[in-house]
Amino acid sequence: MRVVVDDLSGPEIAAFLAAHVREMRAVTPLESKHALDLDGLRQPGVTFWSVLDGETIVGCGAITRLTAGHAEVKAMRTAPERKRSGVASRLLRHIIAESARMGFLRLSLETGSGAFFQPARKLYEKFGFTYCAPFGEYRPDPESVFMTRTL
Repeated sequence: MRVVVDDLSGPEIAAFLAAHVREMRAVTPLESKHALDLDGLRQPGVTFWSVLDGETIVGCGAITRLTAGHAEVKAMRTAPERKRSGVASRLLRHIIAESARMGFLRLSLETGSGAFFQPARKLYEKFGFTYCAPFGEYRPDPESVFMTRTL
């Protein structure tokens, strides 16, 4: 497996992200869905990575710059057939290292509060994220939890 910066131009990543957005819409009320679509991930200040096994996309993730020292983790997804196989851990380790290299001092994220998101919350806890208040433009939402860690 390798983690690569992705320019979001290929049809494979477009399909992978479309499946992510569909899944988030299926498990989260629309007013609480914060997953970025392809256009949202193409904005300035976003760095996007794909995890490839050979030429197959098995995961993805991004950061978006909030301030000079603070970034948000976005678009974390593992291919359903590869869940719990180390893809997300490898990617999150890479995101944390690259964020520190880029000069960020803090990483934060929003994820769901429901049972569907429990594996994600456990992953983030394993990597040193702790629960926090809403940050940036987020507001309190019973469907969301917020986590942060220093780098």
